[in-house]
Amino acid sequence: MGLERDIDEIRAAIKAGRLGNEAAVSQGVVLRLLHALGWPAYDTQTINPQYALEDRRVDYALCHPPSKPIAFIEVKKLGQSDGAERQLFEYAFHRGVQLAILTDGQEWNFFLPGEQGDYGERRVYKLDIVERDVAECVLRLNRYLNYDAIVSGVAMEAAREDYRNVSRERQMKATLPQAWAQLVQDEDELLLELLADRVESLCGYKPDPDTVASFLKAYVTPAPPPRPLPISPVRPRVSGPVAVSPQRPTPLPMTIGFTLDGKHHSARNACDVLVNVLETLTKRDPSFPDRFASLPKHGRTRRYLSRSPEELYPGRADLVRDYSKQLSSGWWLSTNHSRATIGRIIEMACNVGHVRYGRDLIAELGE
Repeated sequence: MGLERDIDEIRAAIKAGRLGNEAAVSQGVVLRLLHALGWPAYDTQTINPQYALEDRRVDYALCHPPSKPIAFIEVKKLGQSDGAERQLFEYAFHRGVQLAILTDGQEWNFFLPGEQGDYGERRVYKLDIVERDVAECVLRLNRYLNYDAIVSGVAMEAAREDYRNVSRERQMKATLPQAWAQLVQDEDELLLELLADRVESLCGYKPDPDTVASFLKAYVTPAPPPRPLPISPVRPRVSGPVAVSPQRPTPLPMTIGFTLDGKHHSARNACDVLVNVLETLTKRDPSFPDRFASLPKHGRTRRYLSRSPEELYPGRADLVRDYSKQLSSGWWLSTNHSRATIGRIIEMACNVGHVRYGRDLIAELGE
């Protein structure tokens, strides 16, 4: 219970304002905690104060064997530790010390200077011994600063493990927006289905995948505001015949279907295009459905083509009922897809059918 008692008394001293300068922090906090953590506080070859580095000095070099630094501690006045990382890192690099600790008595920052990233990213842990509960303080101080743990190398392994965990978490958080944007951009089927199911549960109507995909893209990446039109100068009116601008031709309606080897096949919608493409490729090669179905991966959780409708949507009888279509070959095709997904399925089918997508076969899926 010695370390717990020391921490309690140090907390009381900090709150009472009894640690007014750097020397008080060094003696009343740092040396006291090192002693409680098993360090020989009076052995200056093990806890080397004011360790010289050419024309600089670090407050404490923790050494093992004697006089060989394995960790540095830089001490600052209470509340004045911000911005001192660079100086500490320079000390550590100069001697190849792998563990560096910056403290003002209340905040303890544990760094691995040799790792990657800026100063903050190389911090393994930040401990506030006033704000954190005593059990957490004891755990962290023993993990990184216990004499036996540092001498045996266990503390360094623990610090590296925690650094890797912090680094992984930081990378995951930084990548989440990119992953979300990619799911929306790719019109991920599971994402569209989850949102469509929730809409149905709230209002009783289920939107189609394209409606959901359009909503997500507008929600995640809103369109920029329209650019203001240039203001034309006012011109004086001129008498005489008025020039009539030529009428713009009415755009032709967009065709939906596909063209294969120069022959166009019309369709009512994108789903019909998919059905007709697969039917056409099967007529060209009866082995096409087997080879397409044997692909190791279709959707992330679903099959696009299978012998039975239940295999298309495992555990979803509603989707089996509403979004399955049997082809003339007897195979079943899933139809709960956005236009973007239908385009990817057709491209997969072309690869299986040895047809060059975008050249031999051009799909027009509408908007």
